[in-house]
Amino acid sequence: MAEEQNNGSCSPESCSSCAHADSCPSKQKESMKVAPNEYTHVKKVIGVVSGKGGVGKSMVTASLARMMREQGYSVGILDADITGPSIPKMYGIHEHAVGNELGMFPCIAKDETRIMSVNLLLDSEDTPVIWRGPIIAGVVTQFWNEVLWGDLDYLFVDMPPGTGDVPLTVFQSLPVDGVIIVTSPQDLVQMIVKKAYYMAKQMDVPVLGIVENYSYLECPDCGKKIPVFGESHVEETAEELGVKVLGKMPLDPKLASIVEEEKFYEVTNDYLKDAAEVLIS
Repeated sequence: MAEEQNNGSCSPESCSSCAHADSCPSKQKESMKVAPNEYTHVKKVIGVVSGKGGVGKSMVTASLARMMREQGYSVGILDADITGPSIPKMYGIHEHAVGNELGMFPCIAKDETRIMSVNLLLDSEDTPVIWRGPIIAGVVTQFWNEVLWGDLDYLFVDMPPGTGDVPLTVFQSLPVDGVIIVTSPQDLVQMIVKKAYYMAKQMDVPVLGIVENYSYLECPDCGKKIPVFGESHVEETAEELGVKVLGKMPLDPKLASIVEEEKFYEVTNDYLKDAAEVLIS
């Protein structure tokens, strides 16, 4: 029995008669999962993470959601970046979320993406969220088990940067099927990527791949790709970690303009085709 525990091959049958079942790490991990409400049925939960801020993680999250919507899948976005929420504004959503005795309803964007964010609950969008970590983590859990998501093919979780309370809560509490790491070309960021990767591995969450944002700027006159933030090293990092590069997004003025116009529900982001293929497989 000890051998089964050590090699990770425990089965329900073996665990039921094991003297160490209560202290088994795999069983403890599963016991921390929070069940959704009876009106929520999600096929895949995908976390979008980054080791640091400023790499365009929310842009990638929304782009992945849009790609799945364009292919006919039902999609939701759980905005877990509680202190820096940006998803609702990108989609032009400014109303308050409502609820009843059963729970809260996500707001529906014009492309039918279902969205829940703390900005949809505050009196004003400009109100700062000055909460301690445990409270923020508790709100993220509530967004999972108290929001009436309905039937979804994909729920994307836009996490805050770093490896703190919220990512830990998401990994422990939600049935995350995989994560996508977002990075940018700077050497420092490549080091931070590894922190996000190793956190996911320690939590037994599959890393689906890496998306590099701000990879280059394409000259509007000659089409030359200019590495504004330095030469990319994402392929070397991905090879070292044994994961795939799922896309390299440039500084695209068209995407930036759509964000400013709050019309992300119209975006088609062809830079992430490989990521879409991985999500569907």
